[in-house]
Amino acid sequence: MRMGVREICDVVFRPLTSVDIGNQHFDAGQPVLYLDTAKTSTLEGAATTVYAQGGKGNPRLIGWDGEKTLTFTVEDALISPVSFAMLSGAGIVKGVGAADVDSDTDPKIYTHQIYDLVIEGSSAGNYYARLPQDIRDGATLVVSKEAPIYATTLDSAGAPKYFLSAVSQAEIFTDNKLQNGLTTDQISTRGVINVAANADLYFKLTSPLNDYDESAHTDDHESTQELDPATSTAGGIKAGDTVRIDCYTVHGAGAQEIQIDAENFAGYYYIEADTLFREEATGQDLPAQFIIPRGKIQSNFTFTMANSGDPSTFTFTIDAFPAYTKFNKRKKVMAALQIIDPSEAKHNYANKQVVGHGDGSGPKSLTDRTADHDKYFDTLYDKSIFDQLPVSNP
Repeated sequence: MRMGVREICDVVFRPLTSVDIGNQHFDAGQPVLYLDTAKTSTLEGAATTVYAQGGKGNPRLIGWDGEKTLTFTVEDALISPVSFAMLSGAGIVKGVGAADVDSDTDPKIYTHQIYDLVIEGSSAGNYYARLPQDIRDGATLVVSKEAPIYATTLDSAGAPKYFLSAVSQAEIFTDNKLQNGLTTDQISTRGVINVAANADLYFKLTSPLNDYDESAHTDDHESTQELDPATSTAGGIKAGDTVRIDCYTVHGAGAQEIQIDAENFAGYYYIEADTLFREEATGQDLPAQFIIPRGKIQSNFTFTMANSGDPSTFTFTIDAFPAYTKFNKRKKVMAALQIIDPSEAKHNYANKQVVGHGDGSGPKSLTDRTADHDKYFDTLYDKSIFDQLPVSNP
């Protein structure tokens, strides 16, 4: 029997010992990851050969093989927090609880966020940027010593133009008059801004101290001019221009953070890879399975991020080590290949609901017909075109 191979593998990873990934515990042997979106999968064996050489011309006389290695590589089209944690040895932290609730026991996830807004002017001569609720989209902002809010004006091309002073806690309002600042119940002890999801936020914009007006700027770069926001552009702040608000948002349940440190690496897994081998004679696909009883995932990985070409893929490179398979404790192997014989998949010929199985009548009994249907089929006919062919002369 000869076969061809042209099918991807679906791979299952099972840890060799109990492991915690994020806040999920996995027992030894419990499936941790299913890879059913792979693009390529290869099993590569290699060995080192050394030779005894001598005589005229120093030809090779005898060879010794050793240092055998087996490497299983899977290139996956998609990535998940669990698969990336397994690939890199990273830890997963999941946010817990509501984002606007301070807690020492419920971890939160903080992410960087920017909003490009339009500068507006108030009747008091102040300038502000309004963050509408539809743009904020329910996000919970943070303002603290560790996470200040910064504003930067942009030019017509969207490049930074003036870097303004940080927006302090007292310069965040809930109205465009810049009168209703955040109350004690609207900002937590950790700086979490707790306002209604449909509320707008207003950030007062202030130019840095000793800012200067470009029209009065001299060549010696030493002249400065204090500006009145009510009568000037306030050192680059002008109504109608675009300002970028740089801040942080906090997330609770539903957010995850993958932490890569220098101490943890990818682990060892019991790996099963299912594929199909096609038989040459019949064209039938036979189920096949590679088993690696002790595979070590290499901790190398590459993220390719580009705005053109094919999307990034994620490669798992696994070194195979000798170990016992689940059902054979007598011999250690680096890998095993199982191919299921098609005869193992018996048809249920006793099921009369399947067209073509007959009603039990015929030269043989139903028991004989079920046990050996091919021989029973031959008994239905007593003639063959091959029986009367002339004998050819040698």
